[in-house]
Amino acid sequence: MVKLIASDIDGTLLSYGETSLPLALFGLIRRLRSAGVLFCPASGRQYHSMRQLFAPVADEVCFLCENGAAVFGPGAEEPAPVLSKTPMPRQEALALIGDIMSLPESHALVSGQNISYLPRWPEKLAADFRHWTGNLVRPVERAEDIREEIIKVSACCPSPAAAAEALGPRWGGTFHMAEAGPIWLDFTLADKGTGLRGLCRSLGVDLGEAMAFGDNWNDVPMLEAAGTPWLMASAVPALRERFPRQCEGVLPVLEKLLAELGA
Repeated sequence: MVKLIASDIDGTLLSYGETSLPLALFGLIRRLRSAGVLFCPASGRQYHSMRQLFAPVADEVCFLCENGAAVFGPGAEEPAPVLSKTPMPRQEALALIGDIMSLPESHALVSGQNISYLPRWPEKLAADFRHWTGNLVRPVERAEDIREEIIKVSACCPSPAAAAEALGPRWGGTFHMAEAGPIWLDFTLADKGTGLRGLCRSLGVDLGEAMAFGDNWNDVPMLEAAGTPWLMASAVPALRERFPRQCEGVLPVLEKLLAELGA
């Protein structure tokens, strides 16, 4: 029986560029909770941003944030209890940030537990990022000025594939490196599979009782860990070959599951 559902957001629950979730999703999440199934958004996004996005049900879901580097349990208090956190080694993270900033037309986004640090971002770009994501944002002159643990480093760049080619030889073996959207390349010590395993362990849920939805390479570890993985039919052919269970949208699958549960 499915007891936990983890779903990617961008490209899965939301088409790229969309900013609001379908209202029907919140009703399905409440019905799933009543049937004993917990819902968990799983994203490279920050906790604060995700909580705003899921505001109608924010107290009833878990949040797998920053590609699994920080996982928050359900609860009305903000921030919710941290179930797991996986910081990156500081000196390596700082060196990676420097390499990203040296790439043409690229900027480094540095994630703490619940703050996005923007080293040397142009003011307008930083304002646009804050508006687009809803993140808690703090511009800094130097990455070395960041005092808290770093849990994710991202390259905001014109071509994630080109950035991966440039950064992969040095950093691909040290950190998990994954394209996370049209302009994002993420680096973490954790991944969404790490986050899902930690969440299941904290909740006492077997991985075989977990269902997961995703569409991109950074979702692969989560899809591989879950007992019932669903890939979006819009994913690239290489991923469609790996995950034969595919869907056009998450909501119809949730509705079918609720029907099977009699809820």
